[in-house]
Amino acid sequence: MHPPVTLTRREIAGVAALAVIISLALHWPLPLHLGTRIAQDLGDPLVQAWQVAWDGHALVHQPTSLFQSNTFWPLHDSLAFSDALVGYAPAGLIGGDGVHAAVARYDVLFLFAFALAFAGAWLLARELGIGRYGAAVAGAAFAYTPWRLEQEGHMHIISSGGIPLMAFLLLRGYRSSSAPLIVAGWLVAAWQLSLGFSLGLPLVYLIGVAALATAIAWWRKGKPRPPRRVITATVIGMLSFAIVATLLVRPYLRVLDDHPEAKRTKAQVAAFSGPVKEFAAAPESSRVWGAAAKPVRDTLNVVPEQTLFPGLAILVLALVGLGAATLPRRVRRALGTGALGFAILSLGFKLGSGSFLYPYRWLYETLPGWQGIRVPGRLHTFTTLCLALLAAAGAQAVALRAKDRWGTRAATAAAAVLTLAILAEGWGTDQNPRVPLAPKGQTAAPAPALHLPTGAFDNRHYVLWSTDGFPKLVNGRASFIPRQFEAVMRAGEHFPDKPSVAMFRRIGIRSVVVHTATKRAAQQADVSAATLRGLHLERERRSGVVIFLLR
Repeated sequence: MHPPVTLTRREIAGVAALAVIISLALHWPLPLHLGTRIAQDLGDPLVQAWQVAWDGHALVHQPTSLFQSNTFWPLHDSLAFSDALVGYAPAGLIGGDGVHAAVARYDVLFLFAFALAFAGAWLLARELGIGRYGAAVAGAAFAYTPWRLEQEGHMHIISSGGIPLMAFLLLRGYRSSSAPLIVAGWLVAAWQLSLGFSLGLPLVYLIGVAALATAIAWWRKGKPRPPRRVITATVIGMLSFAIVATLLVRPYLRVLDDHPEAKRTKAQVAAFSGPVKEFAAAPESSRVWGAAAKPVRDTLNVVPEQTLFPGLAILVLALVGLGAATLPRRVRRALGTGALGFAILSLGFKLGSGSFLYPYRWLYETLPGWQGIRVPGRLHTFTTLCLALLAAAGAQAVALRAKDRWGTRAATAAAAVLTLAILAEGWGTDQNPRVPLAPKGQTAAPAPALHLPTGAFDNRHYVLWSTDGFPKLVNGRASFIPRQFEAVMRAGEHFPDKPSVAMFRRIGIRSVVVHTATKRAAQQADVSAATLRGLHLERERRSGVVIFLLR
């Protein structure tokens, strides 16, 4: 590798400022509506805003039972029904409870995730020996590849900036024998893992492969003795990482034991897998490629998870970078092999006679924990990082050639044009819907409460609204539907009748809150007084809801 570059505080501060400015600019006008509008859509972001809020709430009120959340009552470890975003728990301490605070916090973290991805890729490119011209392209290519547009509703996926930052810290730390950097690198790796296993689990295996390769290289060099400070820092870092991993894994293992329906079957993984043409499918929200890629998208089965187009400018620059001397040949080959390998894994596998030919199927069958990954396409995160670094090498070569011919200004202009071209491809249409507020009347419902109707769209709202005090809530939204809650949902369709009321009383539900916006809900709320007496129910009409009390 090239010798380590000198990074000044001024450059690091400038990169951080540039990363924030670009994130604000490309997601404008979201920064003007923090707390009232939410990034992307009213789907998973609502639940993830609740997750971060709950993480902070639990740190203060029940730190030893973080995963026992207020949703999916009375089930245990309900926070582990999805990637829990535990790494953002400190942010949950800021701003207090309530919907406005939860949404504002989520919006800030959303902008932060893109800024960190940009800065992390920049720093890693610099450590590999790429100049500032190419480093800007690396940050833009990793943080704003068009593929990421479709993932903007998944905070645990767009929060991938810790991966290049970890690589930068560890690489620089071991090359310079810096104990603080080594420990920091391992702590960043633990933090990235704590954001979710969708990216954290592949990262664990990547770290294992890197450690094995390092051990082999050390053995071949005659087993030279590293400095004591390096050994000490490595032991501290690895122990910290192992402790975090163990604490995170335990509740998820309990969930798998308690809820067999949480396991990812081969059919589920195959349903989210796709053909090679995924790489030509740009997200609909892409301003540059959205309309042009529509014919390809229309032929895919699960469009939101199968738009893997990395960007034309990135691909062209990555091809240039494969042959550029701005990176050593071995590094270029490693990045090219990594990009190709992760791209193949991103396709997943198809059921049938030839499914054994898919490498992803081998990992699914052999590696512990790999069966917990439902969407193979999210491994494209690692593909885009390899492509971003190759694109940085290509851009650096182009800029240096321009500098040799026309001077420094031409090189700066060339780098700026290439960076802007990548940012343009990754610029999406504004999708910042206004967050609906909870009906004021629902606060009078005694907990534990069940809210009707129980559709996926409705449950996301109830979960977010529960950030106002975090009352016990029977409803919830996760990556799978627990069997007990599925039974509650079926009973809720016939409420109020004897079987549903008897079931709710047996569980321990104290109130049923009917949101009367739909015709069916209004019919449920308008039952006769005789029916209420026969079921021993009390009814209270409040602002926007009807509350049934189960004495």
